[in-house]
Amino acid sequence: MFENRDYISLSVSDDSVRKKSFKRQWNQLSRFQKNLLLVIICAAIVTIVVLIQGQDKLNLFRSSTPSDHIIKVNEKINIVPLKGPTNERQRAVVAAIKHSWTGYRNFAWGHDNLKPIAQSYSDWFGLGLQIIDALDTLYIADMQEEYDEAKRWVESSLKLDINRDVNLFETTIRVLGGLLSIYHLTGEDVFLSKAIDLGNRMMPCFDSPSSIPYSDVNLESMKAHAPKWSPDSSTSEVTTIQLEFRDLSRVSNDPSYEAAAAKVSEKVHNLPKTDGLVPIFINANTGTFRNFATISLGARGDSYYEYLLKQWLQTGKKENNYLIEDYQEAIAGVIKHLRRETPNEHHVYVGELISGKDFKPKMDHLTCYLPGTLLLGYKNGMPQSHLTLANDLLETCYQIYMKQPTHLSPEIAYFNLEGESSTDIYVKANDAHNLLRPEFVESLYYFYALTGNKTYQDMGWTIFQAFEKYTKVTHGYTSIGNVKTPLNLRPKDMMETFWLGETLKYFYLLFSDDRNEIDLEKFVFNTEAHLIPIRDHS
Repeated sequence: MFENRDYISLSVSDDSVRKKSFKRQWNQLSRFQKNLLLVIICAAIVTIVVLIQGQDKLNLFRSSTPSDHIIKVNEKINIVPLKGPTNERQRAVVAAIKHSWTGYRNFAWGHDNLKPIAQSYSDWFGLGLQIIDALDTLYIADMQEEYDEAKRWVESSLKLDINRDVNLFETTIRVLGGLLSIYHLTGEDVFLSKAIDLGNRMMPCFDSPSSIPYSDVNLESMKAHAPKWSPDSSTSEVTTIQLEFRDLSRVSNDPSYEAAAAKVSEKVHNLPKTDGLVPIFINANTGTFRNFATISLGARGDSYYEYLLKQWLQTGKKENNYLIEDYQEAIAGVIKHLRRETPNEHHVYVGELISGKDFKPKMDHLTCYLPGTLLLGYKNGMPQSHLTLANDLLETCYQIYMKQPTHLSPEIAYFNLEGESSTDIYVKANDAHNLLRPEFVESLYYFYALTGNKTYQDMGWTIFQAFEKYTKVTHGYTSIGNVKTPLNLRPKDMMETFWLGETLKYFYLLFSDDRNEIDLEKFVFNTEAHLIPIRDHS
């Protein structure tokens, strides 16, 4: 007991001694030493506070990084399960993808396009377009090794802050669309972060007096301008960016992308048209169509009509009803002004109005996307007239292929008006080239996926074999200059990125044993065959 008291007393006494000792030592310090010690103590306190706040901020950042979006988005759309090829035709397509990819890897890696004959490359924007355009094709075809090396390139080598002018439309559909598509398929953060960075760099295009975007932008300076060749933009280009920018808003939780792109659609909606048909040029400064411009569902006009339907589908058919109204009016306008039938073999085709009024019996291969789009619209409530036109145009597009000795389509076909030609479908020398385009294969895919009729697979197989016979070279596939003469193909030594991004992807899906391998109730394809999920409003 006494020992305890002595212990307590001693403890108090020692504490008092320590306090007096500290005070004495402090008083013995010089003013400089006191100030230095105070500075050190304050710095230590500030450092501790900053570290604590930094950890809080890091936790906050982590809570709002793309991983949140991955869970939210992928739970809604159900990541597409990989099956790999299940039959000989699909395996043949995979072999074509591998052959194309090997040539690109060996001679053009990191560049935009492969020149397979010269064993070289060409650059357009300097963004490795072929890699990004092919990412989702590689993934869907379950080509894991090729997908992994493409992903590594995106992670380590895709530089977006380059001092290069790029086209808003082409970069949106190929690069932004490609990054968003593979993000939705895989949930990989790197693709989302690159997509957001790219979207931000292209946003200055929308800073025009009219809200119609400028066609080009420098990715480093982020300064936008009209095309160098004209003050006007292509109508299809300014109206074929909405799927991608709307989806970018969805996955980033930033509404500004969608708002800018939607404003363009609203602007075009309010412009005067010819029964829903639009001229192929529009001015970003005035916001008006070029006077007396051609009306066409081919080059510079095509995907305006495609995106009217697909934007409406993307929003679950519950928003922007003016878009589907514009689409219905436009197709009625096509039937009224552009649809014709040849006099002998009765091929139905869609021509053009030159200067907005004079009919020309010319149809680009690009227009062969239209049968598939019409069928997709019919399956979503559009009238019987759309189905009739879809069936007629699909047959005509197929005949354009079959009437060529190579069984490959020319870039442009012309049709017989009464008494003007001895044949109903003919090709001019300057239009006889084939660029490995996907549009007809795309339509065949929609017809197979939406009807289950395997006849469309057989039609596609005939065309795939023609590509194999006439466009395959040692190190890839090449565009050719003449589909009319098998002995004089005139190879153009260019493998466009859409060969891997679109044509072979649609062939692969067309030949699938499961026509619902991609669920068209959950996805729309952008105009470059990249997958964009349909919004879930349930």
